[in-house]
Amino acid sequence: MNDSISWAVLLRGTAAFRRGLLALGLWAAALLPAAGLAQDAPRPVTPLDGALERVTVHGTSLEGNLVGDDPDRPVSVYLPPSYDASPERRYPVVYVLHGFTDSDRGWFGWEEHFVNVPAALERGMEAGTVREMILVVPNAFTAYEGSMYSSSVTTGDWETFVAEELVGYVDRNYRTLPDRDSRGLAGHSMGGYGTLRIGMKRPDVFSSLYAMSPCCLEARLEPDSAAVAEARAITHPDQVPEADFLTKIVLAWAAAWSPDPNDPPLYLDLPWANGARQPDVVAEWAANAPLALMHQHVPELRRLAAIGLDAGAQDQPIASNTRAFAEGLAAYGIDHTVEIYDPGTHVSRIDARVENHVLPFFSDRLAFSE
Repeated sequence: MNDSISWAVLLRGTAAFRRGLLALGLWAAALLPAAGLAQDAPRPVTPLDGALERVTVHGTSLEGNLVGDDPDRPVSVYLPPSYDASPERRYPVVYVLHGFTDSDRGWFGWEEHFVNVPAALERGMEAGTVREMILVVPNAFTAYEGSMYSSSVTTGDWETFVAEELVGYVDRNYRTLPDRDSRGLAGHSMGGYGTLRIGMKRPDVFSSLYAMSPCCLEARLEPDSAAVAEARAITHPDQVPEADFLTKIVLAWAAAWSPDPNDPPLYLDLPWANGARQPDVVAEWAANAPLALMHQHVPELRRLAAIGLDAGAQDQPIASNTRAFAEGLAAYGIDHTVEIYDPGTHVSRIDARVENHVLPFFSDRLAFSE
């Protein structure tokens, strides 16, 4: 087993033992070597029958990114209850991509959040609607507070990191079913965008996709000049944490989609400069929109076994763009499911939808060993 795996993998113990430790309020950091388990994730907030680990995965594809983000990425891994007791058994894997300004810590229950994917899976298993599987989420929080899961010299090649390096690491270090038919990719918001972006390019790696409230689907031919002006007031990445949300996301888009290695220290181009629209930058942004990308990836989309989409009806323009993406799939005769649920905002009902829709979707469509 790879040395970079947390010591938690060696000391998982039984589910009853883990629950006892949590009940006693013992911190994992007190039981394990300090260098093994991430110090910002000492224990899950909800007791689990399975095991939750946080490991470090090195991204060669992220090395040398111009903004200086660490290529060693925290990754949370959930192992189902039978993993320790059935040493010959192998499991399908669902890779989960979190949203903008978010991280793996909230999504996998290291801290209180609007969603807890491992806990949702265990509720689904108890209800009989979800099967046992491994869950994985990488931390894609960057200097611009989100990678957009894109390929950029400024923030790194996240497409390759997710589809090759992360998948390769998990297959080497855990008892997976190392085949595309047993791999799913899911995400919310920025993660939903990443799911469609990566999934439509890599059907050789993932067989099934589920995008929840996917952002950034449409080509932005007229970027908001006022928002860009606010972003232009940022002169160094160190100022990003104090910026407002819209400013942060404009900078993240630019870092991901219009990188500029000749313009330090931000290393990006914005679609407005000196009061004039920059058509080349606008074209770069538009070229990264899934509603445009899908037309160049129809053969790959047809190779996917399953595509699921959803969005809350009040989450506009995301809901309308999600429906438009589904209509594009339908026009090409590509099988998919789509639901615009009402009521629903960008983060409402996400935990319940993971439990009742996303995880059952993969349980029905991925290949299991039994």
